[in-house]
Amino acid sequence: MIKTELLDEMAERLSSTLPPGLKQFQSEMEKNFRAVMQGAFSKMDLVSREEFEVQSAVLARTRQKLEQLEKQMSELEAQLKK
Repeated sequence: MIKTELLDEMAERLSSTLPPGLKQFQSEMEKNFRAVMQGAFSKMDLVSREEFEVQSAVLARTRQKLEQLEKQMSELEAQLKK
């Protein structure tokens, strides 16, 4: 899930680009921009950086274990051939 602070910042930046005649609608436009971006990001099914890092660590440990098991298997096969 994307951080709400980032959405707020992006909505504020978008609304600050409004022409001078529309500045009176700035806070309403910020809310609308935020809602649209939140909906778009929700549809993307994004993961947080923290979740990504955790899963990367799990994958690294799994790869290491797989390499150890492959090495053990090779050693056992070599012993069986003798």
